[in-house]
Amino acid sequence: MTAARPTPRLLIVEDDPGIRDYLQVGLRYEGFEVDTAGTAGEGLSRFAAAGADLIILDVMLPGPDGYAFLRDLRSRTPVPVLMLTARDSVEDRIRGLEGGADDYLVKPFAFGELVARVRNVLRRSRPDIVELARYADLELNGATREAFRAGRRLDLRPTTFDLLLFLTRHSERVLPKQIILDAVWGRDFLGSDNVVELYMGYARRALGDPPLLHTLRGAGYLLQERR
Repeated sequence: MTAARPTPRLLIVEDDPGIRDYLQVGLRYEGFEVDTAGTAGEGLSRFAAAGADLIILDVMLPGPDGYAFLRDLRSRTPVPVLMLTARDSVEDRIRGLEGGADDYLVKPFAFGELVARVRNVLRRSRPDIVELARYADLELNGATREAFRAGRRLDLRPTTFDLLLFLTRHSERVLPKQIILDAVWGRDFLGSDNVVELYMGYARRALGDPPLLHTLRGAGYLLQERR
């Protein structure tokens, strides 16, 4: 895959190490650069040292809480902030959004929704970041939802587009069915994992020949150009 944009850099400020590590691994897998911090002070220091295109911020931090972090941050920079917290009252949401947060997502959350919200906030705040993914003669534009192969426009169902976008971002890597299911349909999806095979069939037919999408029995799926 050829990157067509600078890789967005995220900073996660979250005191729970399990959630922090889960987010870091998952968002790196989605193609982001990710840094983390466990406290408000550490988060401000890491942002000052390396910057970020977006900050994912917990509210209930030890010491100064997320609201205090946000106030301090807003006195320095307009960098977008997505608050990710168990505080789910209307008053909490209003306080976060009026305090300068760009979005507010309540725990527990679906990872797929978090990724969609991150990309949406980045599109609004960084119009220079084009959601373009390419591999071989396949090109997908996440902003316009258009897909082309060898210059031919592909007529894709919305979920088939999401599937191909995920596969293209992770081309030439074997992706197990469960990873694909979690990324495209979300971890809270209650249907059968056979939906992956069904949409793989749609994707294969849309792509046509020569084949790009391959099944590795017992291992997963692979988007790869084979000569």
